Amino acid sequence: PSPPSPSAADATAGAARRATDPGGARARLGRILQHGGWFVAPFLVFYALFLLWPLVSGIWYSLNETNLAGINSEFIGLDNYREALGDDQMWDSLGNTLTFTAMITPLIVVAAFGLALLAHNIRRGKWFWRLAFFAPFLLPSAVMAELWRWLYEPDYGLLNNTLDHRVPWLLEGDWAMFSMVLATLWWTVGFSFLLYLAALQSIPDHLYEAAALDGAGALKRMWHITVPMVRNITGLIVVLQILASLQVFDQIFLINEGGPNNETRPVVQYIITQGFTGYRIGYASAISYIVFVLIVAVTLLRLWMVRNRTEENAR
Repeated sequence: PSPPSPSAADATAGAARRATDPGGARARLGRILQHGGWFVAPFLVFYALFLLWPLVSGIWYSLNETNLAGINSEFIGLDNYREALGDDQMWDSLGNTLTFTAMITPLIVVAAFGLALLAHNIRRGKWFWRLAFFAPFLLPSAVMAELWRWLYEPDYGLLNNTLDHRVPWLLEGDWAMFSMVLATLWWTVGFSFLLYLAALQSIPDHLYEAAALDGAGALKRMWHITVPMVRNITGLIVVLQILASLQVFDQIFLINEGGPNNETRPVVQYIITQGFTGYRIGYASAISYIVFVLIVAVTLLRLWMVRNRTEENAR
């Protein structure tokens, strides 16, 4: 047989050398580190330390009956999950969270869209209105909670004095939930408002000009141009708000500590109560992962909807 060509022989020798020479692997690792590996290494360390490790350890805790100190822990398998699924207080807290989510999400979408339209179309003082609508979002939760506690004060609060009527804002269950939604709407609408404002500024002006030439009024231009053009942002805001509402805790706890008879207590507060007041870390971890599955389901649903919409647009 004819001898192999020099190029084929060199390739064979190079492959054999790379397979037997560990220096090749070190060289490749060095090239990876040289091209940005050292820059992402600190992030990967913190990511593994503060996200991956708590995630794995939390799963292990949920399978054990363990206290806050981790002493005398006992492996019990799925018993914590069975207890959680039969816990009426857990379901009540989860129901409060879902009720809060169902109330706040459409209000955030409508209010943010309306404020963005106002700030986008107003002619004078745009910077003032944008600052006024976004500024509450910058407040820490403790400051916001203290402010609204004074507003909701039944005897000498600003709201009751203005209405000249003693409304039980924080004293009755239905009013307490509405109060939490109202305070959260004022506090968090600025972020969604900013997203809508950026989306409105990206809509080409010639679309409105063409519609105006065809005789379309302001409402028709908004319904047939503005709303479809910000549809993706609306979907993003809905998902972000649902995810945030499922994890709500700060303002509800700081304003009224879960309300009368725990009628506004969110599931996150119940988890914290079980873990750090009842010292049942394993049980609290099990409830946490039930909520985590719910959050993952919402996220996957959003991804599925985006994928279907992309495929429809491609057709």
